[in-house]
Amino acid sequence: MNKKDMTERDICTKFITPALEKSGWDINRQIREEHTFTDGRVIVRGNLTARGKKKRADYILSYKPQHPLAIIEAKDNKKPIGGGLQQAIEYGDILDIPFVYSSNGDGFIERDMITGKERELRLDEFPTPEVLWQRYKQEKGITDKQEELISEPYYFAEGDKTPRYYQRVAINRTIEAIAKGQNRLLLVMATGTGKTYTAFQIIHRLWKSKTAKKVLFLADRNILVDQTKQDDFKPFGDVMTKIENRHMDSSYQIYLSLYHQLSGNGDEMENFKEFSPDFFDLIVVDECHRGSAREESRWRRILEYFSSSIQIGLTATPAETDEVSNIHYFGKPIYTYSLRQGIDDGFLAPYKVIRVGLDRDLEGYRPEQGKLDKYGELVEDREFYLTDFDKNLVLEKRTELVAKKVTEFLKKTDRFAKTIVFCVDIDHAERMRHALAKENSDMIAENPRYVLRITGDNQEGKDQLDNFADEDSNYPTIVTTSKLLTTGVNIKTCKLIVLDSHINSMTEFKQIIGRGTRLKPDYGKEYFTIMDFRNVSRLFADPNFDGDPVQIYEPGEGDDIVPPDDEDDLTGEDPEGWGGPGGNEPPDDGWDDGHGDNRKPKYYLDDVGVKVVNQRVQYYDEGGKLITESLRDYSKRGILKEYATLDEFINHWQNEARKEAIIEALKEQGVLLDALREEVGKDLDEFDLILHIAFDQKPLTRSERARQAKQEDYLSKYSDTAKQVLETLLDKYKDEGRFDFRDIRVLKLEPFDEFGNPMKIAKEFGGKEGYLKAVEEVEEHLYA
Repeated sequence: MNKKDMTERDICTKFITPALEKSGWDINRQIREEHTFTDGRVIVRGNLTARGKKKRADYILSYKPQHPLAIIEAKDNKKPIGGGLQQAIEYGDILDIPFVYSSNGDGFIERDMITGKERELRLDEFPTPEVLWQRYKQEKGITDKQEELISEPYYFAEGDKTPRYYQRVAINRTIEAIAKGQNRLLLVMATGTGKTYTAFQIIHRLWKSKTAKKVLFLADRNILVDQTKQDDFKPFGDVMTKIENRHMDSSYQIYLSLYHQLSGNGDEMENFKEFSPDFFDLIVVDECHRGSAREESRWRRILEYFSSSIQIGLTATPAETDEVSNIHYFGKPIYTYSLRQGIDDGFLAPYKVIRVGLDRDLEGYRPEQGKLDKYGELVEDREFYLTDFDKNLVLEKRTELVAKKVTEFLKKTDRFAKTIVFCVDIDHAERMRHALAKENSDMIAENPRYVLRITGDNQEGKDQLDNFADEDSNYPTIVTTSKLLTTGVNIKTCKLIVLDSHINSMTEFKQIIGRGTRLKPDYGKEYFTIMDFRNVSRLFADPNFDGDPVQIYEPGEGDDIVPPDDEDDLTGEDPEGWGGPGGNEPPDDGWDDGHGDNRKPKYYLDDVGVKVVNQRVQYYDEGGKLITESLRDYSKRGILKEYATLDEFINHWQNEARKEAIIEALKEQGVLLDALREEVGKDLDEFDLILHIAFDQKPLTRSERARQAKQEDYLSKYSDTAKQVLETLLDKYKDEGRFDFRDIRVLKLEPFDEFGNPMKIAKEFGGKEGYLKAVEEVEEHLYA
């Protein structure tokens, strides 16, 4: 067979794989072919979802299981040797692989990702595993002693998951840095990407190698410590303890603790000093953005006391402000896996945003002179703006309207969609709970836990947190909170996040968004929705935010709270006036969250009307960029990426036996034809939808196509029974839409059973091959 006529897979099988084996690479232990390393982005259009294209490497070569050394991208022999090099470089960069290659079966082009050098190799010159590993050690300056730690394997038990590619990169970079003597490290990984599992693998490798004999894992919330102990850290078993009641027992090896179990407000409370300064070899600080690195923080004293230890900070949102700098303390991140990367890879859920603009929020409110609130308090005579509502001034009808809109959305989508409503403070969270309970009295009658408040002062609510996170428990369904659920708590079931709290902190905003980013397809969660009543989603436009929503929708008064599948009137502009005229917000004027002497009075008004204004829909493309296009325009753009011309599409359609392959390829471009059909017309099949939307062709309905195919003379050559079978196939297409005409199993269904079993029907065409040839001819005339 001529090498130029071989497929890419033939080139791999006959040339590349034998060359690797000849160079000493073990086909079973060191070579992974066609390795898929992402899940494919979840594409959302309307209420439909599809998966984008997965990233797949032709070859991954590993010296040891946790150390991939090389990536090879193969091409057929019609392409040059280096035809796959750019793709190999892209994948090598993502996967942190030092040596990348391209081959067409004639030889290899090598790019050394560490030095940047390229060279061409004959087919029989591919480096051996030992040669590549020694090159890697030399170029990275790794000694034989350091190699011992770097080569320590992952923890793996039967049935366990293995690290995803980005977790492997985070683990390997951390271990390698520690092997080289670095003792302050920062890992930035988006919420929902497995920071704790990654930390466990790092700790386990350091512990097994005896680099870290005593380890402290620090967190700031009890539920985080408990989740860690019960889940990811479970393999540590009896050598692990959770520090409780300030009891310090030196007999364990792995310690989990809250900050306040080790340190209090005074020197006498610093019971961590019961251990010597060199007691811990390794300290891992979870959610380190929350203040553990502040210089004035009492928690910082723990880290400084055990300063000889290796210290690793974990966060989804590295804090870099005037008050706190994690980067100053831990150093620049050794690895970052962002929210956008997680969404693009298909490991995190994308989200829609429903922006609800309320007139009082946009225009502000000034009471008339002498206005008394519902409790008889004289309301201060000034302008109140968005930042004042529920902090200084309570408009009860506003709370009722928010609860009404949230309930309206749930009623039209899923009454049992787990929902978190973020409020200004505990008082607001309780009033919101009450308003939601009134709106959902029918569900409350079934179970009083349908709506609950979960705040720091409410033990009853906190006791229900496990049930809220449990996918098998419907109750509670809606929870109101202020700060308690902003971070750390693992709630894979959350489908709706409601923002009714004014948030300026990008760190807090990312943490709140992170409550919903975990995918749970088997639970029916492939994306989630954010309802924004405070224009917090303005932070999406901030360059420090790295994961854009797939849709933003702003319903006006009287509009459906559920976003339509498509919106043509798109501006891409933010509405004016958020927070007051011209968008200017008044200063806080000393507000201290209600816990100090500067607390302003809070007024409660129950007679001020509030209504909804504004509407807008925005979609984001696969690069996370805002596009102001309708569903039609977006689909057209996706189709034209695959087929530049009408002739190219028609030729591909006619030559592709399995039409579903075309539909699947378009899904990877974000073209969801089912959503498009809902808008354009249900009586069109995919062929005509594509012709109409992308190439401005007048479409034929399925009825017209079926009638056209029946009228052609080609049917006259068949027997009466055979002709009736083919006409019945066309009727089935007309009534139900496109299906695989070649699938002989359709002949077992009604009404084909009237003609006999499939074998008898096939005999009318001279056998199975004759039947398949006949249906191919029908399909040709159908799409003529």
